[in-house]
Amino acid sequence: MNKKFEKGKMVPVPSHSIIPERDIDKSPILECSHLGIDFGGLRAVNDFNLTIGRTEIAGLIGPNGAGKTTIFNLLTKVYQPTRGTILLDGLDTSGKTTAQINRMGIARTFQNIRLFNNMTVEDNVKVGLHNQEHYSALTGVLRLPWYWSREKAAHDRAMELLSLFNMEDLADHPAGSLPYGAQRRLEIVRALATNPSLLLLDEPAAGMNPSETAELMENIVKIRDTFQIAVMLIEHDMKLVMSICEGICVLNFGQVIAKGTAEEIQSNPAVIEAYLGKQKEA
Repeated sequence: MNKKFEKGKMVPVPSHSIIPERDIDKSPILECSHLGIDFGGLRAVNDFNLTIGRTEIAGLIGPNGAGKTTIFNLLTKVYQPTRGTILLDGLDTSGKTTAQINRMGIARTFQNIRLFNNMTVEDNVKVGLHNQEHYSALTGVLRLPWYWSREKAAHDRAMELLSLFNMEDLADHPAGSLPYGAQRRLEIVRALATNPSLLLLDEPAAGMNPSETAELMENIVKIRDTFQIAVMLIEHDMKLVMSICEGICVLNFGQVIAKGTAEEIQSNPAVIEAYLGKQKEA
């Protein structure tokens, strides 16, 4: 895991955030302003602000219980925020459903793998292509020519996406029969099938051995470069985060305590204290 990944220079933008220099002439893909959510009397996330460039690999880190997955749930409208705004590609996502957010361009994976285990690998990917099917129920029932042309297009697209991870030979296998690392890759492929502009990965390296993690790092960079999309990941593997993430946001108790590059985050006293605890003076 000593491989060095080329990361873009980060530059400031008017929202007091930083994005990769290569994205400076494009509008950010995601802008969160003063985002927050309360559960009863508990303020789970408060005053969360973040900007992500259109081709940025961003990291969201923090101790267990810091609110990271809650942020992903807010972005994907599993939860509706109590306050604040979320702009996706410049559009306000207020009041949108999870399905609408997916059609707008956000796809995600989960901490716990969520595949259709009894369906084939290819059919799992085709589930992700549902946003791009444009035939009527009657066309499907009667198996009209348009149906078969769309089915062939879906098969070709699924195989194309699987080939990115060298998984095309597994297309006919039940998803539940795959090794753990392959299931993780399949979940990412299915998310990519929805044609996102922002891919959210929730602890993608969880349960992986070092060689699988190294391959995952290469695949995340490949995804960004191939599809020219942004990737935001929650991850506890700091080697992975520091190796590939360009901008990193650190949460603790639902509050942003630091934002910056990997180098800035690694030397930030507030981050060190959040992870290691405050050191007592001698």
